[in-house]
Amino acid sequence: MARRQASPPLQEFALIRMLERRFARRTPGLVQGIGDDAAVIATSSPTWWHLTTDLLAEGIHFDMKSATPESVGYRAAMANLSDIAAMGAVPRYLLISLAIPKTWTRPHIHELYTGLMKACRLYNVTLVGGDTSASKAGLFLSITLVGATSRRLALFRHGANVGDHIYVSGTLGDSLAGLTLLMESTSSGPSRKKKSEFSSAHRAFLLRRHFRPTARVAEGQWLNERQLASAAIDLSDGLSGDLRHLCEASRVGAEVELDKIPISPACRAYARAIGVSPIQLALTGGEDYELLFTTPPRDCKKVEQQARTRGYRITHIGTIRPQWFGIQMMTDGRTQPLPVTSYEHFR
Repeated sequence: MARRQASPPLQEFALIRMLERRFARRTPGLVQGIGDDAAVIATSSPTWWHLTTDLLAEGIHFDMKSATPESVGYRAAMANLSDIAAMGAVPRYLLISLAIPKTWTRPHIHELYTGLMKACRLYNVTLVGGDTSASKAGLFLSITLVGATSRRLALFRHGANVGDHIYVSGTLGDSLAGLTLLMESTSSGPSRKKKSEFSSAHRAFLLRRHFRPTARVAEGQWLNERQLASAAIDLSDGLSGDLRHLCEASRVGAEVELDKIPISPACRAYARAIGVSPIQLALTGGEDYELLFTTPPRDCKKVEQQARTRGYRITHIGTIRPQWFGIQMMTDGRTQPLPVTSYEHFR
């Protein structure tokens, strides 16, 4: 009898591509299926509906030793809101399903929903349903969020063209720095001398950025309604990985200028304290929930002026190149491949 060949180890994005090839189908009304921050469905109304879902598992996405039920609920909602923001849509309706461990009580559930609804109320999102189950292996949350845009008006990962400028909102690496701070209790942490360079205000800022991220919903709607972005994606997996997703969808390459990547003073101070490069935190750190988008050269002056007027922080960090160029980073006048070091499940 022939020996069955061992299956290769799972890889998150390879698995998604395989499932898309085997099972995805084009149907009337489906504008965008698998492969973007949300699926987009057209109906007979003048509205496009955007649907996104996220599954969060205790021990993978959060640790109840350092997180509270309230913070878990808040961050879970923001993860989905950020997907809708990347589509340029208005978030409308939310469903949540929970698998609840036996150690949880009603106050735990109430606290989780309090955090969830705090995030939803910021964007006038209505909770419309869900499901519950018992769990023998920690807490699991599955959130589905529905957003809306006018017909034929949405942002997608595909659409970037050679010569477009690459922008990001906010600052990058803060959430990973905050997470690393939380993990310090199990290690020696920064030396006393290095800690003196890292203030309590810096610590509070990074923890707030980790536990209280802000989905850039207003920025996404502005880019979409003014048609200032050729492509967009939210930064949930890290700059290096999410830029690759956008480039693959648009079939282009990219050149990133590392010294232009926006990094907060708190993140820089913490990187010095623990002896790592702040650029590394910015490239690999997921869950910043900022926007990465591209803009045609003719609109760059307009997008920068309007962002300043509206109080939105955006930074030009690079340029879209031909696909053969690959994804490169420039530092000290030299160009080299940008490593993909973002988080990936099953790796």
